[in-house]
Amino acid sequence: MDSLDAPSPIPASPYADFDRAAWARLADRTPLPLTQDDIDRIASLGDPIDMQEVDAIYRPLSALLHLYVDGRRRTAAERHAFLGEPAPVSTPFVIGIAGSVAVGKSTVARLLQLLLQRWDSTPRVDLITTDGFLHPNKVLEERGIIARKGFPESYDRAALIAFLSAVKAGAPSVSAPVYSHVVYDIIPGEEAVVSRPDILIVEGLNVLQPPRALPGSVSIAVSDYFDFSIYVDADESHIEQWYVDRFLKLRATAFAREDSFFRTYAGLSDAEAESTARMVWRAINLPNLRENIRPTRERAELVFTKGADHRVESLKIRKE
Repeated sequence: MDSLDAPSPIPASPYADFDRAAWARLADRTPLPLTQDDIDRIASLGDPIDMQEVDAIYRPLSALLHLYVDGRRRTAAERHAFLGEPAPVSTPFVIGIAGSVAVGKSTVARLLQLLLQRWDSTPRVDLITTDGFLHPNKVLEERGIIARKGFPESYDRAALIAFLSAVKAGAPSVSAPVYSHVVYDIIPGEEAVVSRPDILIVEGLNVLQPPRALPGSVSIAVSDYFDFSIYVDADESHIEQWYVDRFLKLRATAFAREDSFFRTYAGLSDAEAESTARMVWRAINLPNLRENIRPTRERAELVFTKGADHRVESLKIRKE
C-alpha cells in the first residue's frame, strides 16, 4: 500500500480514559463515610446528586486523592532527610477545581471537602472560592469592566497569588476576602481565615489560567500552587440549560431578598426569566467559557465530563 494511503496515526494522549463503569469499579477499594443527609446538605441549587453518584464517582476520587496526599508527604519527608534540613513546617495539599458557571463546581468542591475530612489523616480541609478575589464593583465600574465580572481581568490576581504563596509557605494563618452572591459584591471587613489545614480546596472559574507573560516580569500562575487540579466539563447546551434552571429557582430564593442585587428579577414571569437568563448566558457566561475557561481544560490533572442529567459520564486522568 502506498504510504500516502496509510491511515494517520492516532495522536498520543497525556490522559488515561475511564468510562463511568470502569471508574465505578474502583469504589470497592475504599469506604464511603457519607450518608444521604450529608449529601443533601451540600448539593448546590439545581445540581442534583445522590448516593449512587457519590459511590460511583467521588468515592474512588477521594481514595485517589488520599494516595496523592500521602505521596507528597512521603516525598517531603525524604527530601528533608536527604538535604539534612530541619523538620519542615507542614503545608497544605492544594486542590484546584475549575469549570464554567453552573457546571457544578461548588457541589464537587463541597463534596470533596466532606469526603476528605472523613479520612483520619486529613481531618482539616478548608475551601476557598476565588469569588472573594474579584475586584469590588466600584473598581470594576471605574475600569469599565463591570459587565465582564468573572472574566480573568475582573480578579485581583496578585492578591490571589499572594494568598496561595503564603499558604504554601506555611504561614500560621492567611486571610481571604469574602464575596456575597446576594449583594453581588465583596463584603467590606469580612474575611475567611485559613490556618494550616491538611488540604485546601480552591474553586473558581479561571484557576487554571496560564501565567501572564509580561516583558521583564516573573510569570506565575495560580495553578503553580496546586498539587492536584480538576476541570468539571459538560456540553455547552447542557450548561446553558442548567444556568437557566438555576436562574428560575433563584427568583423565589436569593433574588427575593430585600438586600439582593437581583431583586428586580424576582417578579419576572417564567418566560421573562428564561429570556433574561439566556441573554445573560450568551452575552457573558458563554463567551467567558469559550475564550478563557475551556481553553484551560487540558491543564487539569483530572477532567470530569457530565451528561445532561448532571451525572459524570466519563473521566480522564493525566498519566504520570
